[in-house]
Amino acid sequence: MRYQKIDPELFVGNRERLRALLPPNSVAVFNSNDILPTNADGTMLLRQNSDIFYLSGIHQEETILVIFPDAPDEKQREMLFTKETSELIAIWEGAKHTKQSASETSGIENVHWIDAFPGIFRMLMTQADQVYLNSNEHARATDQVETRDLRFIRETQKHYPLHDFKRLAPLMAQLRSIKNSIEVELISKACEITEAGFRRVLEFIKPGVKEYEVEAELIHEYLRHGSDGFAYDPIIGSGANACVLHYLENDATCEDGEMLLMDVAARYANYNSDLTRTVPVNGRFSERQKAVYNAVLRTMRACSQMLRPGVILKDYQEEVGKLIESELLDLQLITKKDIDDQDPEKPAYKKYFMHGTSHHMGLDVHDLGDTWRPVEEGMVFTIEPGIYIREENFGCRLENNYLIGKDGNVDLMATIPVEAEEIEELMNAV
Repeated sequence: MRYQKIDPELFVGNRERLRALLPPNSVAVFNSNDILPTNADGTMLLRQNSDIFYLSGIHQEETILVIFPDAPDEKQREMLFTKETSELIAIWEGAKHTKQSASETSGIENVHWIDAFPGIFRMLMTQADQVYLNSNEHARATDQVETRDLRFIRETQKHYPLHDFKRLAPLMAQLRSIKNSIEVELISKACEITEAGFRRVLEFIKPGVKEYEVEAELIHEYLRHGSDGFAYDPIIGSGANACVLHYLENDATCEDGEMLLMDVAARYANYNSDLTRTVPVNGRFSERQKAVYNAVLRTMRACSQMLRPGVILKDYQEEVGKLIESELLDLQLITKKDIDDQDPEKPAYKKYFMHGTSHHMGLDVHDLGDTWRPVEEGMVFTIEPGIYIREENFGCRLENNYLIGKDGNVDLMATIPVEAEEIEELMNAV
């Protein structure tokens, strides 16, 4: 692994919090993600199931975690099952976890090879009344591939139809939405690496470079700092491409006079950051570009004061809309008449700002969290307002990551340049 060993107390504490939420005589089962195929004999790199990593720290395929707080046998109250390694596997794929290393990583004493799971699980099911099973219930998920968790659900319900089955997803969302100090450190490290990449490309960007060349500079800097890679597919759009919210081609030439929007960030130890910056390709904002840029920056900073404990995200988004509306009026992109005549369900500002402003962030970029749950201390959110002017062929979005605090939020990207004047200075430093 590229990252420093994570204190297993993180995973021990996470399991303790989950146990506290489980009703008496309940068993919970988590499966790792599959290694997915590409073509021929190719495979993708494993992207571990975030829940099993959150509870064990194990980044390996064919892993199962079982938590059974009331098991009569104390040794079976938490168990980890991993793929048995061999000399052949070590030669072709490299080292896998031993029982000892899996135990040291997770803080779980009772580790078995995965071949032992079916027999042990049958015995546990004779003792458990309720079975908590996991699935991906993210509101924006559009899964088309059957996961290991879903296969396990189908088989378990088939063989044990009389048990009381429950959903783990709401419990995991409740737990994962609040970050502890170790998680904040890991997210902060991802932000630190992201900053290094951004500062690097500020010296590189100029008229004539390709969007993918900027992407290459970023991944080089991320990897040399121990990053897992991009936190998500990078969005690097110049000119009109910046108005495509999930632009991924990254193949255009950055032209003189254009703005370049970069929604790209690093992942570290499976924890993510999420940054957006928009810069002038030639190193100098035009008057119009700077006016739009500063409008977005004012909005981001105002949002960082509004997103506070007790706030509901829906209400917050409505208030953000009012901020953007005011800025668009000043930029003469909409008129008072547009506002007076607007459909309340389709506000006028949505022509230029059509997406949400904040989402949970952590092990997943769009991390688990209940939209209707009030914001709480310890949550980590993005704040990412934007203005996209298709008729002028440019868009601007700015995004930082914030830890919600009792007495004020902590900007985890506070040291990443964002003032227009500082960006110009850095781009013209050579």
